[in-house]
Amino acid sequence: MTPPQAAPLPPARIVSLGLQHVMVMYAGTVAVPLIVASMIGLTGGQTALLVDASLLTSGLATLLQTLGLWRFGGRLPLIQGCSFVMLSPLVLIGQRYGLPTVFGSAIACGLFTILAAPLFGRLLRFFPPLVIGCVITIIGISLMPAAALWIGGGNPAAPGFGAPANLALGFATLALHCLTRGILRSFSILSGMIAGTLAALACGLCDFSAVGDAAWIGLATPFAFGPPRFAAVPVLVACLGMLVVMTETTGNVLLIDRLLGRETTPLRLADSLRADGLASVLGGCLNSFPYNAFSQNAGLMMLTGVARRSVLVAAGLILIGLGLFPKLGAIVAAIPRPVLGGAGILMFGMTLAAGIRQLREVDLDRDANMLVIAVSIGVGVLPMSLPRLFDAMPDAMRLILDSGIFLGGLAAVLLNALLNRKGSPRLD
Repeated sequence: MTPPQAAPLPPARIVSLGLQHVMVMYAGTVAVPLIVASMIGLTGGQTALLVDASLLTSGLATLLQTLGLWRFGGRLPLIQGCSFVMLSPLVLIGQRYGLPTVFGSAIACGLFTILAAPLFGRLLRFFPPLVIGCVITIIGISLMPAAALWIGGGNPAAPGFGAPANLALGFATLALHCLTRGILRSFSILSGMIAGTLAALACGLCDFSAVGDAAWIGLATPFAFGPPRFAAVPVLVACLGMLVVMTETTGNVLLIDRLLGRETTPLRLADSLRADGLASVLGGCLNSFPYNAFSQNAGLMMLTGVARRSVLVAAGLILIGLGLFPKLGAIVAAIPRPVLGGAGILMFGMTLAAGIRQLREVDLDRDANMLVIAVSIGVGVLPMSLPRLFDAMPDAMRLILDSGIFLGGLAAVLLNALLNRKGSPRLD
C-alpha cells in the first residue's frame, strides 16, 4: 500500500473528511446504547443519556487513540466506538444485574485490557503476512452483514424492510460513489450521503422530526445511574469479551500500519490496546460501555487515499460535539439507513480488498498456505453465514464462537504455526 501524501491538508478538507468518518461509524456506535436500553427497559430520557454519553466518550477515546497520552494510544488514525462484540454480554449483565453492574464490568474489563496489552503486543511474531491477510479479509467480510442490514432499511422486523425503494436508494448511493472522479473522490462518501438523504427526503423516506425533539445541550454526569457495582461472574464475562475485542483491535492496527506503509511494532500495538482499556474505564465512569477501534473507517481511508491523524482528530472533536449537543447527533441519525448501506458496501469491500492484496505477498503455490487461507476464512465466515449456529453453547462460549474475526484469526495463527514452522513437513 502507498503511504499517504505528506502535503498538509486544508482545514476545510480535514473537517469534511472527519465528518465522513463520523457518518460512517455513527450508526454502529449508537446501536449499542440503543439496543441495551431497549432490552433492559429504560425510559426515553435514560436512553438519550446513554447515547449522548457514548458519543462523547467515543470522541474522547478517538483523541486518546490518535494523539496518544504517555503509553496510551497507538498514535494511529483510528476512530473508537462502542464495541458491538460486547453487546450480548452487556445485555445479559444488564438484564440480570442492572446497569450499575454493566458499568462496573466495563471498568473492570478496561483495567484487564490495560494489564494484558503488553502480552498481546508480544504476540506479533505469530502474525506474518499470511495471517495478517486472512484476518483483514475476514474483517472485511464480517462487516458486510451490517451493510446488508442498512441497505434493507435497518430493521428486518420492521414493515418495508428490503423494499425496492430502499434497495434502489442504497444502490444509487453506491453508484454515485463509484462514478465520482478527481478531487471529488475524496468527498464521495459525504457527497453521496448528502445526495442520498436529499433524494430520500424528496421521496418521503427520511424523517427529521427527531431533530426538533432533541435537546440543545446534553451533559454527561459521571455515575448518573448510581455507583458502579462489581460482581465476579459479570466481570469474568466482560474480560472474556475483551479478549475478542483485543483480537479485532490487533487486526485493525495491522491494517492501518499496512495502509501507512510500515511495520507494526509490539510497543505500538500494546499502546493501542491500552487506549481501548482506558477508554472502556472512562466509558464505565461516564455511563457508557467498552470501546474498540472501528474497522469500517479503514475502508474510507483506502477510498479517499487519506490516512491522517489530523482527520481523525477532527472526527473525535465532532463526536464530542454530537455528545454535548444532541440536536447535531439527531441530524446525523436521520440519514436513511439505505444510504449508509450503499456507502458501506464500497468501504467494507475496500477492507476486504486490502486483505486480498496482503495475501498477494504470500506464496500461493504452497499447499500449506492455501490450507491456512481456506480453513481460517472458512471458519471465520461460519458465524456470519448462520448466526444461530452456536446457540446451543453456553453463553461464555458463544461470546467467542459468535466472533468470526476471533475464530478465523485463531485458526490462521494456529494453522500457520503448525504448518509453516521450521522443520514441519511440507504439504506440497
